[in-house]
Amino acid sequence: LAPVDHPEPARFLITGTGLTHTGSAAARDKMHVLTHGTDAAESDSLKIFRMGLEGGKPAPGELGVQPEWFFKGVGTCVVPPGAALPLPAFAKAGAEEAEIVGLYLNGPDGRPYRIGYALGNEYSDHVTEAENYLYLAHSKLRSCSIGPELLIGELPPEVRGHSRIRRDGAVIWEQEFLSGETHMSHSIANLEHYHFRYPMHRRPGDLHAYFFGAAVMSYASGIKTAPGDEYEIQAPEFGKPLRNRMQAVPDEGLVAVTPL
Repeated sequence: LAPVDHPEPARFLITGTGLTHTGSAAARDKMHVLTHGTDAAESDSLKIFRMGLEGGKPAPGELGVQPEWFFKGVGTCVVPPGAALPLPAFAKAGAEEAEIVGLYLNGPDGRPYRIGYALGNEYSDHVTEAENYLYLAHSKLRSCSIGPELLIGELPPEVRGHSRIRRDGAVIWEQEFLSGETHMSHSIANLEHYHFRYPMHRRPGDLHAYFFGAAVMSYASGIKTAPGDEYEIQAPEFGKPLRNRMQAVPDEGLVAVTPL
């Protein structure tokens, strides 16, 4: 099971912010260059990453620069650790994003309370995103996985972990990732402010999972994942690793709406 859940899945909001780690900015810019050429203007990804470096860690009590933000889904998109991550028939690709996730519950007074942190696989479609940056929202509407363990208290300033992909039992890609505020362009408090400043995100009783961004991704190394591949994300601070296989699902065909 995931470390948190909600009896009403529609009240479990899954969101996140990208371009918070050096590796993610470099990977997205590489994707931009491959798509649009080396003579293309500086990508919006690098621009917003630079904004984070310059103003994402304000002094206590001060307001920092606004980060990128995306909506991923509601509680029904969270698959348990060990369960399959579905690859829709319409997807162009499925790739892991090894991240730390903040988990929050809004109190009766509308105040957000941080439960703790967990490992997460944000699992996105980077090929769709690369076609046009305005497809980013579509590329994020995929399943994800969180857990299996919950870290209570403050996040260590530095987290070192490994992200791996296994195919037929053999590791085909592995890379160390560095996270925690030491390796981020935004403070966690700044990310939390910009997420919870919206009253709709402080509705009493709602649960939130907030992905803090990835430092490394296999697609930036030219890896093309395939159904059956197993993703593994591990960091000592979080205990047991998070593992999920990617599984292709049948094509649902054209979805038509029935008028009332």
